[in-house]
Amino acid sequence: DAPGMNAAIRAIARSAIDDGLEVVGIKGGYSGLIHNKLIDLSARSVSNIVYSGGSFLFTDRCPEFATPEGMAKAVETCKKLGIDGIVAIGGDGTFRGATDLTRKGIPCVCVPGTIDNDIASTDYTLGFDTAMNTVLEMVDKLRDTCQSHDRCSVVEVMGRDAGFLAQNAAIATGAEAAIIPEDQTDVDQLATFIGRGVRKSKNSSIVLVSESKKDGTGGAQYYADRLVHEYPEFEARVTILGHLQRGGIPTANDRILASRLGVAAIEALKDGQRNIMVGVKNDQIVYVPFNKAIRIDKPIDRELINVLNVLSI
Repeated sequence: DAPGMNAAIRAIARSAIDDGLEVVGIKGGYSGLIHNKLIDLSARSVSNIVYSGGSFLFTDRCPEFATPEGMAKAVETCKKLGIDGIVAIGGDGTFRGATDLTRKGIPCVCVPGTIDNDIASTDYTLGFDTAMNTVLEMVDKLRDTCQSHDRCSVVEVMGRDAGFLAQNAAIATGAEAAIIPEDQTDVDQLATFIGRGVRKSKNSSIVLVSESKKDGTGGAQYYADRLVHEYPEFEARVTILGHLQRGGIPTANDRILASRLGVAAIEALKDGQRNIMVGVKNDQIVYVPFNKAIRIDKPIDRELINVLNVLSI
């Protein structure tokens, strides 16, 4: 789930209904398709969900869908009910499932929804802006305690193997450092970042760490333990924000993005497009084939790394 999904569902349903199409919602993602858990959607049934977090259709990780038997059941549901096309909201796992359905003759269009913002073919994904603002709120509160107790707070944020959330939130919160999988930061460098603040009479430090744990290392606890062990002059405490970042009322940016992408998804289906993702590049709607959307790793903005280094003095 990601904040903004309900706004996208609303836009998809109302745009389709406005074009005279019948719309059903699949409860629980691909598992709902397998087990025929569908509900009729009307313009009124999607009222007052634009400001709600999560997904009122719910979501699910569905290993069964990856099996030939599960896929056959999903396709059978589509054919039995006369489903002419599916709009799926999610990340690369959702895209892969939609790709398989398209190969079986069910046209699919995807809307990118993930707080990780790690899909290369779109500038932003649903939920990223809301999650980042949630991190800001939590870190701002932590800063008060850090200043009171003269300590370093090492904060772990989500992002899977992508550092977009940690990097952008670090700049916005005035953090001393961000440790992300796309950039190498060792404990000596981290101590330098914190130490130069101490020398300038700063009595608190904030370090944002991506949750990525490649090669068995990484995460907030790993860096905090090493920092305290090798530099005992620092007092470090760990905060793991966890699923707090995935919930909450979506921001205006996420609601607007969701609405634009939802309408564009229906336009794509009407035009006969399939096996594509609807995204946004330079504030313009783009249509990207699934294989391109999930094949390319999204690069980190190296300029932002320099910005953080300059501002953390």
